[in-house]
Amino acid sequence: MPIDISNPAELHDPTSFGYSHVAKVTGEQVFIAGQYDSDAHGHTTSSDFATQLDRAFTNLGIALRSAGLDYADVFALRTFVVDHDMGKLEVLGKKIAEIWGDRPPVQTLLGVAALALPGMLFEVDAIAAR
Repeated sequence: MPIDISNPAELHDPTSFGYSHVAKVTGEQVFIAGQYDSDAHGHTTSSDFATQLDRAFTNLGIALRSAGLDYADVFALRTFVVDHDMGKLEVLGKKIAEIWGDRPPVQTLLGVAALALPGMLFEVDAIAAR
């Protein structure tokens, strides 16, 4: 596999927060643009954070499959959360665990005041390796 994800013993175990510390990658890299709770017309479908997050990761999966990849090929995420708080971090951590189990990709979470469109509460972009 072209992705080796690890967590050095000298650092805290970040997996309960939904990320790993290090991703060593070989092979072709594929970049997936920010995905959010979008319908066929690019509009958000819900005002609920958990629903938006779930749909964003569903859309991420669709984008990955279009490139011949899947969630297991992702080694890096960037997540953007409007009005970030610990409750939202918990929702995100559960979704990451649901998808990646105990081997989550590296991740940078950014708490932001707003995203591109009115009503957007969450966005995720990814880098994967073939």
